[in-house]
Amino acid sequence: MLTPGPLTTSERTKRAMLKDWGSWDGDFRAMTRRLRDQLLALIGPGAEAYDCVPIQGSGSYAVEAMLGSFVPRDGKVLVLANGAYGLRAAETVRYLGRGLVLVDKGDYLPPRGDEVAAILADDPSITHVLAIHCETSSGILNPIEEIAAATRAAGRKLLIDAMSAFGAVPLHPAELGCAAFVSSANKCIEGVPGFGFVIAEKAEIEAAKGNCHSLSLDVHAQWATMEKTGQWRFTPPTHVVAAFMEALAQHREEGGVAARGARYALNRDTVVSGMRGLGFETLLEDRWQSPVIVTFFCPSDAAFDFARFYEAMKAQGFIIYPGKLTVVDSFRIGCIGQMDSHIMTRVVEAARKALAEMGVASAAPPAAALEERKKLAA
Repeated sequence: MLTPGPLTTSERTKRAMLKDWGSWDGDFRAMTRRLRDQLLALIGPGAEAYDCVPIQGSGSYAVEAMLGSFVPRDGKVLVLANGAYGLRAAETVRYLGRGLVLVDKGDYLPPRGDEVAAILADDPSITHVLAIHCETSSGILNPIEEIAAATRAAGRKLLIDAMSAFGAVPLHPAELGCAAFVSSANKCIEGVPGFGFVIAEKAEIEAAKGNCHSLSLDVHAQWATMEKTGQWRFTPPTHVVAAFMEALAQHREEGGVAARGARYALNRDTVVSGMRGLGFETLLEDRWQSPVIVTFFCPSDAAFDFARFYEAMKAQGFIIYPGKLTVVDSFRIGCIGQMDSHIMTRVVEAARKALAEMGVASAAPPAAALEERKKLAA
């Protein structure tokens, strides 16, 4: 599964789902407590000021829960977008009826701290900044430290969508001055889909009482119930939680965030080098490329057909990810999940065979795509 999640999971993680659990039972309540504590152990210094609130559903549910719970109804959010997930966050803010300022950087470039500082200086009504740590529609790793510094200096609150980076890319919210961030079970921790989680300052959670637009996505209400009873308010994904606890154990055994990130980075470097050797071009310059997922331009060769390429890769055991860019045809290869650089070498060989089957003479992208990238990067 060459995606940013759902992804390839270990046999141990799969086997953890073979036991049934009662959501009200003391053993499962204790598991929920351990889940929350172990996630907080990953956030570095200052963790005592934060708490972890799991939320049923996909990552987008957690993003909406964070925005709806922590942005007051008269608040205004500066959303920093450079891909589909930043744009989805902006759409969420609109649905919630909160004020919105959208910065759309397109598909190639990150938002920078000086841009954020200028916008906040010009608009004192902005209360929150929403940043995407890793934008998985392109694979770009945004400069979260400089974004955080600008937000902090302006006295505003920072919210982070760390969906596809948390667990492999360091994120220390207390050092950043981050009010809250979200991630999901089925990303760099290598669990399976079914819940996300909000990690937020306790003071922010307590202040959010009565603020949320939604019954089921109310972070404060979920937190208060877990603190009082140890239970989730509504039926939890019990098997998914059990699988996640096993995935967390493997994360620790591997060496934590640093070791997980190093393996993913080697996966990325292996596939980028190999695909470039076949003639493919990456969307991003190397300095912005995350270790999570890599976007490649589709070849301009008339013989190339993405649907056929996808099926040829699948027939060889690899499921890739269609592109999600706004201006150019592309596809993505994920670097995360239970796999290593040897697997990525096989991925490159599978791509070579797929091109040969289609009769593609050159994997080079359209010249206009490269020119657009060069122009925007300048």
